[in-house]
Amino acid sequence: MKARQLSFVVAALVVCGTLALAGIAFGATATKVTITGGGGDYHGKVKSTKRKCKANRKVKLYKQLGSSPHPSTDKFINSDTTSHTSDGWVWDTGSTGVHHGKVYAHVGRITGCKADNSRTIQAS
Repeated sequence: MKARQLSFVVAALVVCGTLALAGIAFGATATKVTITGGGGDYHGKVKSTKRKCKANRKVKLYKQLGSSPHPSTDKFINSDTTSHTSDGWVWDTGSTGVHHGKVYAHVGRITGCKADNSRTIQAS
């Protein structure tokens, strides 16, 4: 293959790869996780327009160590799987013993559904 043909093929592959990744990102449905609580007990909801993005989703509770949420480096506290109630798809970690610092909930990305972090709240 000549250098010119090779560079054309490489450019075409880069464009196709970028479009494929963009399609995956744009094709995923937004997911929203909320958090409330205190006294070491934290709970919230997972919301989405698609049932699969909120039903039986694993929600993880983290203690924030820095100035912003980073699930890969923050301290994992506990997790729960959403269950359906008359109030929507809810999660509840129960009594965690975390009374100091900042905490937030995280729901990871699954096929077709985006990840999300809740707002950070002050543990009490």
